[in-house]
Amino acid sequence: MTNEHEELTVALLAVPESMASALYGMYDMLGSTGRDWDVLVNGVPGESLIRPLIVSADGRLIRSPSGLVIAPGHSLADCPHVDVVVVPGLMIAPSEDIAGRHRVEVAWLRERYAEGTLLATACTGSMILAEAGLLDGQDATVHWANSDAMAARYPAVRMHPNRSLVVADQGRLILGGGATAWQDLALFLIARFFDVEEAMHVARLYLLDWHHVGQQPFAALTCRRQAGDAVIADCQEWIAQHYDRDAPVAEMVRRSGLSERSFKRRFSRTTGMSPLEYVHTLRLEESKQLLEATDMAVEAVANEVGYEDASFFGRLFRRKVGITPAQYRRRFGTLRRALVQQQGQAALMPRMRGAG
Repeated sequence: MTNEHEELTVALLAVPESMASALYGMYDMLGSTGRDWDVLVNGVPGESLIRPLIVSADGRLIRSPSGLVIAPGHSLADCPHVDVVVVPGLMIAPSEDIAGRHRVEVAWLRERYAEGTLLATACTGSMILAEAGLLDGQDATVHWANSDAMAARYPAVRMHPNRSLVVADQGRLILGGGATAWQDLALFLIARFFDVEEAMHVARLYLLDWHHVGQQPFAALTCRRQAGDAVIADCQEWIAQHYDRDAPVAEMVRRSGLSERSFKRRFSRTTGMSPLEYVHTLRLEESKQLLEATDMAVEAVANEVGYEDASFFGRLFRRKVGITPAQYRRRFGTLRRALVQQQGQAALMPRMRGAG
């Protein structure tokens, strides 16, 4: 924790793949610490406790993948001393390999880490730390969609894809998982270097809620199809429409024309899941939609997606998703209804393009 008047300097590392929303969102949140709450309660701004800086390899303007221009304040060569370096999320597909792409940034991160600087990442930003070798032998997390790819490319990293925040190497590495984990990360840093009350002030200002449930409830099925195995691809297409049938795995075996053993081996090689795991995942994803969008009883939802035993469905849901079906409905059904209501109200408002 810093003393009462000590300013914390945080460098936000920008690269061409950076998500501008995460980069500037963290910039605003960190910069408001100690400053903006006093405006609300006293009418006079306080003194900012954190000095955020945007830095890049050469300090030049960067056009982000969304088209927004990021304007770094410093190059890595002229960056002043910083207490923390944060790598916000990157807009990269799971199939995209960044190996060898950020040599200057990787070298700079290694130097800062060797000096004792705390390093933090959000979402896919952790892949740059992995590329630097700084996560070898460490616990880590990343956006759920990139978890398999990161585990495959950096096998020395201990992945925890369901955790929204991981603190590793005795607190010297802090990693946020999901796309909006930068919010949790910012609050964590504020609480760590100042106190919980300062973090709560920022959370109240930005109406933030801690993502304590983790990433698992958000993780939808990624159907990894291989064009070279048309038999398995055909079965995937069939099961996507018939997952609620009795004995769907047996039907896929029959449809494939393979022996049961050969089918299961080829299916697992193609999708990364056993046929039964794949069916369960499809059913659970559909059940999430029903829990969010309908008032069907949990037992009815279970039957709708193919489970006659509602208690088995409940146990499976909790094991795979991390919360019960009822908890999922309360959390995400409420959010869906609020969004629908807001959209409905917006549709009733006149669309004004300007005065006059």
